[in-house]
Amino acid sequence: MLAVRWLFALVFAVGSHKLCWGGPLHAQCKVEWYFGIPCRAVYESLVSQIKKWRSMSGCVTGGQRCLYKLRSASVHFISAKHTTPVKGSVDDINFRLVPSLFFSFCHVSAMSVSESWYAVRDHGTNYCNLYNLIEGSGLTESRGYREVTSEFFCTQRSSANCTIY
Repeated sequence: MLAVRWLFALVFAVGSHKLCWGGPLHAQCKVEWYFGIPCRAVYESLVSQIKKWRSMSGCVTGGQRCLYKLRSASVHFISAKHTTPVKGSVDDINFRLVPSLFFSFCHVSAMSVSESWYAVRDHGTNYCNLYNLIEGSGLTESRGYREVTSEFFCTQRSSANCTIY
């Protein structure tokens, strides 16, 4: 019985340290992107890039620009999965596209979450899952491009190296 109490105290102490830390308690990333182009163009670019990177061929020279799988897509919502080529970890990816200013601008809320319940630190992998698609599709060069996120919403965002992850 005493061992159970000590175990509970240890779990509580570690858990409350994570609560005070202020970031996600699970490997994940939430990013807001703004584009000065219609959501239809953003949608077509993202879906095309996900399909382009579905095989292992994008990772032959390293990195993780491969093994994306489109789950569902509509002009307002895209769902995909990404599998890391080395460890085989799977992350769930969602993009919500909201048009604004008479459909000439697009606000994208994106989220990538590790399926592994035990994943806490991810070296910025979930951020890179999202950013690599935005960058690979050329959307970082589009008119009005702006990104909003932080370490609070993105596990290890500040140390992410998207040429590796």
